[in-house]
Amino acid sequence: MTEGTTSAAAEGADALTRLEQEGEIAADYLEGLLDIADLDGDIDMDVEADRASVSIISDSGSRDLQKLVGRDGEVLEALQELTRLAVHRETGDRSRLMLDIAGYRAKKRAELSELGAEAAADVKSSGEPVKLRPMTPFERKVVHDAVKAAGLRSESEGEEPQRFVVVLPA
Repeated sequence: MTEGTTSAAAEGADALTRLEQEGEIAADYLEGLLDIADLDGDIDMDVEADRASVSIISDSGSRDLQKLVGRDGEVLEALQELTRLAVHRETGDRSRLMLDIAGYRAKKRAELSELGAEAAADVKSSGEPVKLRPMTPFERKVVHDAVKAAGLRSESEGEEPQRFVVVLPA
């Protein structure tokens, strides 16, 4: 191994350690929240796409965790931001942590990937740009990834909270 390769490997290990630390801080914060709310849930931590990923799941299939998702994931988004702030408070670094509760984001990701693929297919057949409904940053990112995978490009337009994706011809 050359010195550059060793250095890159060490940086990768440092980044993984930092992301695992973010996940642990987030898990502790969320466990406290579950205790306060008297809700049952197990916490799963992972590192996906260069960001910490934390999921709260329930073995009982209870609808209690749905309270933490809220209507259209609004409560989930707020909890994610609070969790990111808790991580920031402990580490001093901005966190890009992703939170999923009761599989809500995983299901949403699948639906949005399908929407992005369908929009890309429409653009390919018509040759005209397609504008999608306003979405959260998470939703837009999933759609952008699906459009890219379909071989097209996309852009976000508008101002929050009305920011939306436009799928463009090749």
